[in-house]
Amino acid sequence: MEVTGKIKVVNPEQQVSASFKKRELVVTTDEQYPQHILVEFTQDKCDLLSSYNIGEPVKVSINIRGREWVSPQGETKYFNSIQGWRIERVAAAPAPGQAPPMPAADAFAPATNLNEEEPDDLPF
Repeated sequence: MEVTGKIKVVNPEQQVSASFKKRELVVTTDEQYPQHILVEFTQDKCDLLSSYNIGEPVKVSINIRGREWVSPQGETKYFNSIQGWRIERVAAAPAPGQAPPMPAADAFAPATNLNEEEPDDLPF
């Protein structure tokens, strides 16, 4: 799965235990009702966030993880987390109403290698 949007927060790395570290990223989606999605990067994936800044448009590849927890009283609860495993920059979309860039003028240059002896078999 993927989440696309702009980076809202990049938290510093947290050393949770001697053998586990994580880093959190918040991505704000670009939709009618923007969502602020918290994505965790763990272990060696923490370093992937080092070159990203707030406001950059990104696409984050994610896995959704779920786990079960039973309290000491015997009550069972379920928790979900979103784990990132890849992040890449995406080109910013043009503003609505803005025309796409025009191709270079030579992209529509007239053909010069015409052979008059070839039959013209176009149906129009």
